[in-house]
Amino acid sequence: MTLLTPIKPSKKARIGLYSIGLEAYWPQFPGLRERLIEYGSHLERQMSQHGEVFNFGLVDSEGKGREAGEWFNEKNVDLVFCHSATYSTSSTVLPVHQICSKPVIVLNLQPTARINYQDSTTGEWLAHCGACPVPEIANAFNRAGIRFRVINGLLGLDYTPPHSLTDEVTNNRVEAVRAMREVREWIQAAGVVRSLRYARFGFLGNTYSGMLDMYSDFTMMQAQLGLHVEMLEMCDLDRFLKEVTPEEVKAKLDEVYEMFEISGDSPSDPIARKPTQEQLEWSAAVAVAQEKLVRAYDLDALTYYYHGQDGNPYEQLQSGFIVGHSLLTARGIPCSGEGDLKTAVGMKICDILGAGGSYSEIVVVDYIDETILLGHDGPFHIAIAEGKPILRGMGLYHGKKGTGVSVEAKVRRGAVTTVNITQTGDGRLGMIISEGEATDGPIMQIGNTQTHVKFSVHPDEYMEKWFAQAPTHHCAIAVGNQASQLKKVAELLQMRSVIL
Repeated sequence: MTLLTPIKPSKKARIGLYSIGLEAYWPQFPGLRERLIEYGSHLERQMSQHGEVFNFGLVDSEGKGREAGEWFNEKNVDLVFCHSATYSTSSTVLPVHQICSKPVIVLNLQPTARINYQDSTTGEWLAHCGACPVPEIANAFNRAGIRFRVINGLLGLDYTPPHSLTDEVTNNRVEAVRAMREVREWIQAAGVVRSLRYARFGFLGNTYSGMLDMYSDFTMMQAQLGLHVEMLEMCDLDRFLKEVTPEEVKAKLDEVYEMFEISGDSPSDPIARKPTQEQLEWSAAVAVAQEKLVRAYDLDALTYYYHGQDGNPYEQLQSGFIVGHSLLTARGIPCSGEGDLKTAVGMKICDILGAGGSYSEIVVVDYIDETILLGHDGPFHIAIAEGKPILRGMGLYHGKKGTGVSVEAKVRRGAVTTVNITQTGDGRLGMIISEGEATDGPIMQIGNTQTHVKFSVHPDEYMEKWFAQAPTHHCAIAVGNQASQLKKVAELLQMRSVIL
């Protein structure tokens, strides 16, 4: 086990796949049916790298279509790919999706970049005419109220079948690479949906008083995303803290020393000091209890906030939260502060996609470099850090009660994506997405996470667009260009989305 091994791995998508054809062709063109089945097997192999694939095989009649729909329901698939292998009547395809109501993606993937015009036969043409029935299928789906998407491109074989009359090696062509990327993104999006549907989000304490943008209806969250919200109290965590042993504290301290650099005193901020040994040991003890809580309640994510009163024992308990919650976030249990459940969802989506997802908000604008500094007072997604995150002792948590240890870090340089989960006046969740570049700009030495992000437009223009979307004031930062992927996640969740 490494320190980044997920505590609770995400679920893989269950994918339905079938190829279509016309039953009347098989006696007319010997070998065509087997050739199309071979193409379907190629797709199955490619898709199996990203999800659990259930390949029904060839659907070539209305009856087979009904049989396939029932079969996909039995397999509890999340998404169905209809491989348009050759011409087929729409009456063959429609029953599949009237019976199995999962989202459908039509694959119009031609086996060759160019047919052999000189030597081609009718049978050869039929092996390459997958685009022919797609308009008919689209029309039928539209009139039946079935949502669908179409991926166009090349099949991507790395060999030419024996009976082909043309070159079918297309795996390195841009049309094949692009198409398979789209397939992969849809499968990964379906994996996010499945993972959320089975997820348990802990809600420890309450939402920071007065932050109206963050209040959420737990029933709404389950209704729209499928996740369960487990209500937790500080006494639940305190119960596990009482069970922590000195040996467990020592082991957790070893993790802390491996994952973090311990700071000296801040040269600029008098409240940011070198953590004391007592503070580090307390954070380690609390981190052990936090992991025990997560395991006991089978949590996939956690949002938390406890303001307490001066001298309250729970105030001391929450003073050790940031280190442990950063460790949990790094191991696939995203933790969001201030009771922001919606941002915990955004962080979890990013984490399922393997893109991190660190808890952030707008800190300040650098008008000289034209960057926006994004960050927070913790926790942080250690797995996407630039260098080794720093631990600083804090004389106080600004705007909150207590003192303790905080994380000072930045997201690694390169492409990043911000994900904001918001809620609009009609009670629907929405996703606001933007891509930018994390730069190596200087940060304050105050024990907060901070990352300079340069967007494609001036900071003022970016903020104007972002604020117009009525966002939650926190967001998740993911690494890489994830907009295309996240747009698909939002679509499968039937969540409105916008890319700035």
